[in-house]
Amino acid sequence: MSITRRVSVIAPVAGLLLGFLDFVWIKFVPAHFGGLGNSIAVWAVAAFLLAFFLRWPAVRAVAAAVIMLLIAVPSYYIAAALIQHDDWSTVWGVAARQWMVLGVIAGLVFGFGGVVARQPGPLRRPALGLAAAVLFAEAILQLPRIGQPSYNTADIVQYVLVLVALAVLSPLAVARTWPDRALALAYAVPVSGVGYLLMTATAFRSK
Repeated sequence: MSITRRVSVIAPVAGLLLGFLDFVWIKFVPAHFGGLGNSIAVWAVAAFLLAFFLRWPAVRAVAAAVIMLLIAVPSYYIAAALIQHDDWSTVWGVAARQWMVLGVIAGLVFGFGGVVARQPGPLRRPALGLAAAVLFAEAILQLPRIGQPSYNTADIVQYVLVLVALAVLSPLAVARTWPDRALALAYAVPVSGVGYLLMTATAFRSK
């Protein structure tokens, strides 16, 4: 099977699974772990890992990441309609279209990051830290909610700890050596600050 054909099959299937299973995760997993299903950071990491592990040429890898996230959005809303009987109009509603636009952005950025992370060069180690950076950024977004009456402080703290733990562990999945893992985490810290600002500016919070 040609690479183009594999992209046209694997990326949509991955998108369908990501969107549908994401909603199932939110619906049935306890709060501080269930929150991962409602985090754009997890979707960004999925785009990064798809491009990183499939090792397709750059243009096809980035295209696959974008396609996956584009299809994951309506798949998420379809799952909501099937499982909790949400209105079917939400599948192509304003919110879905907005998230599809943001999915294109995330797919481009993190798909390209996944490509760079598997190639030699000065940007490889910073790219290896992208998954950690976006998870750290999501954790930072949660911090202002601690102590607010509309949120359960214990749940927020536990969720932040889950995000931080996943961020610290994420280089283990993509970096082969301990120096690479350590430097990926070191680069992730300042990059997470940039990610936080971008998430805030683009409403990259929850679906």
